[in-house]
Amino acid sequence: MALAACTNPSASPSAVWNDEFDGPAGKSFDRAKWVADTGGQGFGNQERQFYTTRAENVALDGDGHLVITARAELPSSGYQCWYGGCRYTSTRLKTKGLFEQAYGRFEARIRIPRGQGIWPAFWMLGGDIDQIGWPKSGEIDIMENIGREPAIAHGTLHGPGYSGSEGIGSADTLSSGAYADDFHVFAVAWRPDEIRWFVDGRQYHRMTPADLPPGTKWVFDHPFFLLVNLAVGGAWPGDPDASTVFPQQLVVDYVRVYRNP
Repeated sequence: MALAACTNPSASPSAVWNDEFDGPAGKSFDRAKWVADTGGQGFGNQERQFYTTRAENVALDGDGHLVITARAELPSSGYQCWYGGCRYTSTRLKTKGLFEQAYGRFEARIRIPRGQGIWPAFWMLGGDIDQIGWPKSGEIDIMENIGREPAIAHGTLHGPGYSGSEGIGSADTLSSGAYADDFHVFAVAWRPDEIRWFVDGRQYHRMTPADLPPGTKWVFDHPFFLLVNLAVGGAWPGDPDASTVFPQQLVVDYVRVYRNP
């Protein structure tokens, strides 16, 4: 199988870019590999969190993991969001300006958080987004989960004429348990005119230009950069409610990119 390496967390000899998140507990993310988005402007989705780079929201755990922590905050915390005083903080990292690639295999081993209104994601955006804007630049969602669907991971494409709620994708549903119960490897294998989605080395979705709505354009033929984030609230997952427990953590064991899909 082309993605056999996905099932072996120690295998990365041919990765052209990777972060294994090795380092002492409390150390921040590697700024030679990642940059952070900050602020509480909603990020186009009416999200409720303020993204920070403080250690309370993002740090290594000393056991080879990056931990992004979503925390509840008092409205008097001083963080300002689009709706007023921010009720939550979290972190969003990206490789924009540092690494991007067209085609190959992009994978991460992740244990997601849980709870209503919790929205973890591992995804990619077109490197030309600042020049031509979204969604013309394209978006490849490798993994998204919303808390009210604990056993479902979504893989989606967004482009001109098929973006936002009209994005085209599929979902993988566990036969038992929740994705938050354990680590899973989420990946895409990307070739010209084809993208395939995998969970733990098992393909669950494939898309080609023929799958797009009539008259729309396949915009997945140029370099993309990576993102990993933990959002709170928003138009899709809805807001946290009384059942949501904070803090919640997105734990990333590794992120790896291979030249060949």
